Amino acid sequence: MISSAAPTAARVVRPKGPLVIEIEGVSKEYIMGSEVIHALRGVDLKIFRNEYLAIMGPSGSGKSTLMNMLGCLDTPTAGHYEFNGKDVAAMIDDELAEIRNREIGFVFQTFNLLPRATALSNVELPLIYAGYSPSERRDRAIEVLENVGLGNRMHHKPNELSGGQRQRVAVARALVNRPSIILADEPTGNLDSKTGMEIMALFEDLYEQGNTIIVVTHEEDIARHARRIVRLRDGLIESDGPVE
Repeated sequence: MISSAAPTAARVVRPKGPLVIEIEGVSKEYIMGSEVIHALRGVDLKIFRNEYLAIMGPSGSGKSTLMNMLGCLDTPTAGHYEFNGKDVAAMIDDELAEIRNREIGFVFQTFNLLPRATALSNVELPLIYAGYSPSERRDRAIEVLENVGLGNRMHHKPNELSGGQRQRVAVARALVNRPSIILADEPTGNLDSKTGMEIMALFEDLYEQGNTIIVVTHEEDIARHARRIVRLRDGLIESDGPVE
């Protein structure tokens, strides 16, 4: 179970593990009619296992493009991206799909849950694609739902859950395959302040358990829950350092 404590100076900073993500000279350009949009301009970034990282920036800074790149949802126009030592650009579509399903746990602002499925069924879904047996899927899904404090709500459908509970289901689904990273896009954007703080307390607990967490946000108070903040502006990294 989690607490709802706000971040303090005494927060645990876990030792870094092996390198998970290495991006070198990554650029991304989009063609909009006769105009070329430079979303990223030669970005370098290293992310290690057991890090808790926030990516910040105003609208148009490139943070959504960088998030899509990190999540293997988009490919760079130029530059190099390695995920767990493997060249992402050299991967075929099936290999990229495997990375997205097994190695990256996504948490979205809009939850992205199947409306007619129970919380348990929603969390089991990635395990179906991964080829687990029905009993293995059920046992693992129950384990992670209990870990996020929803052991007594697993048979409820999304419309029977609060916004915070729906986001917890989404977090459980992100965790179920034991991914290398959890990638959260504005995870509190559709929640009230109190519920948002509860979700950030959940991320705090997950980080202290050894998970690698990347939160993409435009909110300073959300970013300050992390241990490191990368700030983007105009497609470039403006600053990259620990949370003071």
